[in-house]
Amino acid sequence: MKLNKIIFALAAGLVFAACSDIDEVVPQSGTVLTSQLQEIYANMPQRAEAAFNGMFTDIGKPTKLYNTPDDWEFLMLMFCNDAESADLVTNDNNYNWFSVCGEYSSRASTYRNPAIRYRTPYLMISSVNTFLSGYDEEDPELSADAVAMIAQAKCLRAFSYMMVAPQYQFAPNTYVKSEGAYGRDLPCVPINTGSDEIDFAHNPRATVSEIYDFVMQDLNDAVDKLEGFTRSSKKYIDQQVAYGLRARVNLLLGNWQAAYDDAAKAAEGYTPASIADVSKPAFMNISEGNWIWGYEMSSDLPQNVQSNGLYATTSGWLRSFSGVSYSAAVDCYAKINKLLWEMIPATDVRKGWWVDENLTSPLLEGLSWPTENDGTAYGQEIATFEYEDKVAFNPYTNVKFGCYTLGTITNDEDMPLMRVEEMLLIQAEAQANLGNTARAQEIVTNFVKTYRDPSYNFNARGLSILDEIWFQRRVELWGEGFGVLDALRLDKPICRWTGKASATNWPDKFRFNIDSQDPWLLMRFPQGETNTNFGIVDNLDGTKPSIDQNPNLKDGVTAK
Repeated sequence: MKLNKIIFALAAGLVFAACSDIDEVVPQSGTVLTSQLQEIYANMPQRAEAAFNGMFTDIGKPTKLYNTPDDWEFLMLMFCNDAESADLVTNDNNYNWFSVCGEYSSRASTYRNPAIRYRTPYLMISSVNTFLSGYDEEDPELSADAVAMIAQAKCLRAFSYMMVAPQYQFAPNTYVKSEGAYGRDLPCVPINTGSDEIDFAHNPRATVSEIYDFVMQDLNDAVDKLEGFTRSSKKYIDQQVAYGLRARVNLLLGNWQAAYDDAAKAAEGYTPASIADVSKPAFMNISEGNWIWGYEMSSDLPQNVQSNGLYATTSGWLRSFSGVSYSAAVDCYAKINKLLWEMIPATDVRKGWWVDENLTSPLLEGLSWPTENDGTAYGQEIATFEYEDKVAFNPYTNVKFGCYTLGTITNDEDMPLMRVEEMLLIQAEAQANLGNTARAQEIVTNFVKTYRDPSYNFNARGLSILDEIWFQRRVELWGEGFGVLDALRLDKPICRWTGKASATNWPDKFRFNIDSQDPWLLMRFPQGETNTNFGIVDNLDGTKPSIDQNPNLKDGVTAK
């Protein structure tokens, strides 16, 4: 990971480039030494705050690396996680920058898509390491603000590893069928602690255990340090967000009681969105009461970056109501798999989060889409309305994710990173794995009957208790970045079809199933990494899926 050593120096220079007296501080080599960085932070705390705030902007900053419409940092990673799942369908056309996810050609080491998905977390990790080097954490005179920023930075580092590690090795509690090796002992991704002792030219893949031990160390420290801290905005991280992140890791590691306890603490004081709240397009404003943590997109950010800024956003790809988007303008709508949609009861408000086969949804009622020259569409007309910057919706297009104004040209909608609903479902899954089936069923039933479907019957679909909880996650958290990560965590195959092409709305080229332990599910390291880090042994097994592959695979939910 020689790249990360270079980034460390570059990030330090960029952080302080606006400082008028930078030449008095930075040596001619351009590298900021730890002692100098600590002096800068001590004398100019505003510089530390600028670096700190910049890391939160970088969670979803458009065109950070390549100035392309598929380049929008962690929010792009989340979209890819769903686009590679069974449940978020994209079209096979010449405008779909994420067709590599649909067809799983995203394992090519020379492609931009896997490079963004690898470099984004490691750029954040390097930024965190640079930031942390500016403090002596053992200094008893550190201000409360500094302590809180340190803790939040460690959460961002943990979050970064949580986004990249599951892509490069199977879940720690599963066995690799071809080798029989226990998952925790297998190679995952390199660790960059920021230590000067790391040889980035020979930095091998750490084991799964080593990665998650490091992640848990960061989260444990953050939970302690954030005690009593009150954040100014939900774009930042408080103790409950740290608990929520740790709940995710404990769920992955099979620490069921710890996952339950952490999720319960993360959820304290938050209430799920009501039926009324989600009976209209939502999930766009960080002030929504069910969000525990979110990305706050400033109104100027998509406008002020390079030429593709408006397109390189969730609004440009995930939301169907933007007037400056690949989604609406060139028929790249994000849709739900028909197999999953048909399992949602008509009494469940979430059925309307997607238009039906006739392009209707109750969520469209009362809405209007105005244009400057082509009139205004109202209610159900919106789905079929067409003008220069919008084509008609496809069947099963999502209307879950709203825009502040239909036909927006600003694309400044926020994005949830953690919601209380997820924490409730973690509690249910943990209780089910502990053998407390009645308690797990109670948690799910109370949530769904109160906030989504008053007629809900836990046993109506005939699924196992864990598969029913997974079904609820697949519906509730659709489009929020959990798709393929949940399948990998649960050792579930990617089942996009059931042997009959007409039963699914996946395009022919993307219609296949993948076994849960197929080595092709694991990402490959970008060529730039393997060319500079000679300690990397890449994932090379498996072959790209073919059309109609594995029609008889079962995932226990849409394919039973």
